[in-house]
Amino acid sequence: MLNNNAEPTKAQLEILQVLWKYGPSTVRFVNDQLSQQKQAVSYTSTLKLMQIMHEKEMLKRDETNMTHVYSAALEEQKIKKVVLDKFVDSMYDGSVKNLMLELLGNEKTSNKEWETIKELLNKLD
Repeated sequence: MLNNNAEPTKAQLEILQVLWKYGPSTVRFVNDQLSQQKQAVSYTSTLKLMQIMHEKEMLKRDETNMTHVYSAALEEQKIKKVVLDKFVDSMYDGSVKNLMLELLGNEKTSNKEWETIKELLNKLD
């Protein structure tokens, strides 16, 4: 069983993100989504990785039909928290304040995003 501190690899996270977004899916569907997001991904590589993820209990597999359908066994928010915590620890010495300052200073932030951020901060007060 996957422990709470486990962190999926980048490739595993990409598969999980497809399953979190679209729900239970076939390997072919996941592979097609991954291939649209980046350079073409080999079907057999996706299949093998999803089989490994199933063995590690990261994915559930419905075998009632000829085509197996996989779904995420990991909760999206829990995994995102693990990944974010590790990122903040390694890149910002555990300081959420420094992360926020970096994000708020990002030139890519649109006016609409700034307004949303201000609204969220006002709600915290």
